[in-house]
Amino acid sequence: MFELPDLLTFLAASVVIILAPGPAQMLVIARSINEGTKAGMMTGIGLNIGTIVHAIAAAMGLSAILATSATIFGVIKFLGAGYLVYLGIQALRGETRLDDQTQNGTTDPWSAFRKAIITGILNPKVAIFFLAFLPQFVNPARGMLFLQFLILGLILAVLDICYESALALIAGRLNNRFMRNPRIALWRQRATGIVLVGLGLRLAFMKRD
Repeated sequence: MFELPDLLTFLAASVVIILAPGPAQMLVIARSINEGTKAGMMTGIGLNIGTIVHAIAAAMGLSAILATSATIFGVIKFLGAGYLVYLGIQALRGETRLDDQTQNGTTDPWSAFRKAIITGILNPKVAIFFLAFLPQFVNPARGMLFLQFLILGLILAVLDICYESALALIAGRLNNRFMRNPRIALWRQRATGIVLVGLGLRLAFMKRD
């Protein structure tokens, strides 16, 4: 379906994109430090479920609608921003759960997974990026356009999951080292809240171009 030179070019471009520092990595690191390695890994997987959704949306042409409609873009953008800010405020106000978190060292990874899926889907910038990026490697002459989009999205998602899982493992070591100290646990949770609020505000002020 894909010629080897095109596939190698896509892989190289994907690696460069994945390694570039961004909000996704910040979120994975914050989750890993505050909630443990599993929560960080599940956050990375959840975010990339959103990646696959955006790849499917690009294949169906929905991303083109998002790119041309300022209203739809704004609605999705503010929904995503509001959700991130809400999660951040929850983390900042969640002091009553610190004792349990400090004792157990982690929170529910599936909760982090569900939140990450919503965060990934409600990021319109990713949808527009996919509209600009993936079509460069899709060849209508090969047919099965939807399948081509889906395969490229899956490749990008798998590569990103591997990278973000490595970040979670590294950041999770910090959590394991300091989780016994309630004072540090409090500041870890506050730091996570600040990161989430910051990412929400960043998304709120983001422009389409």
